[in-house]
Amino acid sequence: MDTDVIIVGAGPTGLMLAGELRLGGARVVVAESLDEPTGQSRGLGFTARAWEAFDQRGLVPRFGGLQTSPVGHFGGVQFDYTVLEDAHFGARGIPQSQTEAVLEEWASSLGADIRRGWEFRSLTDHGDRVEVTFRTAVGEQRLNAGYLVGCDGGHSTVRGAAGFDFPGTPATRGMYLADVVGCDLKPRFLGEKLTGGMVMAAPLGDGVDRIIVCPHGTPARDRAEQVTFEEVAEAWQRITGEDISHGSAAWVSSFTDATRQATEYRRGRVLLAGDAAHIHLPAGGQGLSTGVQDAVNLGWKLAAEVAGRAPEGLLDSYHTERHAVGVRLLNNTRAQGTVFLGGEEADPLRELFTELIAHDEVKKHLAGSVSHLDIRYDFGPGEHPLLGRRLPPRSLRTSAGTTTSTAELLHSAQGVLIDPAGDEELHRTAAGWKDRVVTVVAVPAEAETRSDPFAGAAVLVRPDGYVVWTSADGAGAESALRRWFGPSTADES
Repeated sequence: MDTDVIIVGAGPTGLMLAGELRLGGARVVVAESLDEPTGQSRGLGFTARAWEAFDQRGLVPRFGGLQTSPVGHFGGVQFDYTVLEDAHFGARGIPQSQTEAVLEEWASSLGADIRRGWEFRSLTDHGDRVEVTFRTAVGEQRLNAGYLVGCDGGHSTVRGAAGFDFPGTPATRGMYLADVVGCDLKPRFLGEKLTGGMVMAAPLGDGVDRIIVCPHGTPARDRAEQVTFEEVAEAWQRITGEDISHGSAAWVSSFTDATRQATEYRRGRVLLAGDAAHIHLPAGGQGLSTGVQDAVNLGWKLAAEVAGRAPEGLLDSYHTERHAVGVRLLNNTRAQGTVFLGGEEADPLRELFTELIAHDEVKKHLAGSVSHLDIRYDFGPGEHPLLGRRLPPRSLRTSAGTTTSTAELLHSAQGVLIDPAGDEELHRTAAGWKDRVVTVVAVPAEAETRSDPFAGAAVLVRPDGYVVWTSADGAGAESALRRWFGPSTADES
């Protein structure tokens, strides 16, 4: 083997996965066709759950001063996301280029081998390895690895080469995305519906505005057809009446409302993550964030598989868990598109949404969906409210009198057993997994004013931050440790 895992694509998903795999001890090559990062802003932030995922790896300070907005929307209908505990409308104003730079520096510092100017050409799954061919500046290159992961976007060549099915609904309309210079536009942060379509605008600083233009009646264009600033300016003027043709564009692009999802996220030794596995209308900044969470779910599992310590079925749980999340993502973005982008025929639906969002329970449901804080994996029977859910961010006071946080405990991407009672028998059981699971005696800090997430129970947390066992549900910890972390060291000896 030349490496353990080859990742095709150095976007946020591929780079996050590279870092996760390195934390798990796997050798990683990231192959990217572009010689240099594009520097384009594209995605402008990430959801509350993606923020937590970055925080779990100690990455948040690298972004500088992050800002969140308590007010978001669903399908253009505004409401306060903080009605749901820990929720907000995500980190705003962080260009995708910055996110990629942060993740590339992190992954590289951990030892990921990032190779630019390597264009994926073909693959052969030999059953015990996968052989991958690339076109490079010095000619064709071949690498053999244990696994290949396609993180190469909505038009994934890995997905096509491996024969993944990618069903869904085709594009029905074309829309534009651009960073324009010298236009001095009024902010339209959450979008404005007008007779001819919908527009959004957000200042990025230094005279640059991000605009999204969604005209009615514009057909989806061929992928290879280049978009011009003149087309974008004409569509903007047609909808808003404002002339921006005197300005210029740092870059322009087009997108559609096509919605598709791979029927499986794994075929043998080839896996998909991010936009390679699912595409949808960009609504609520969920695309980049879902890809990052795909990577965090997959990384520790694939690293364990490579190291030979994964329990049976662990790697397949990536598809089981994340495909279901993808289904919900595609449903909520399609619903938002219908409400937000539809013409007069959608007016009754918009009015109904406005009425429903006046109710707190509806706000909580929609905020949980778009922030991704409501994800709950099926980990079997149990009544504890945290079982299957992410461990919320809380300050903790340890038995040694020090202060830590739930996020800090996950920085090394190991499992974590948090025991508020100091149960010696539980600690003896967990000792068989001390190379994979950190045990800490801690309780929520006295200054913590939010609800106690533990309610006196011990909790076992996976490296991706999801609770797989609690002492409140009566089942033994040993079976959970074996299910998620493999055999104990006593078994191996």
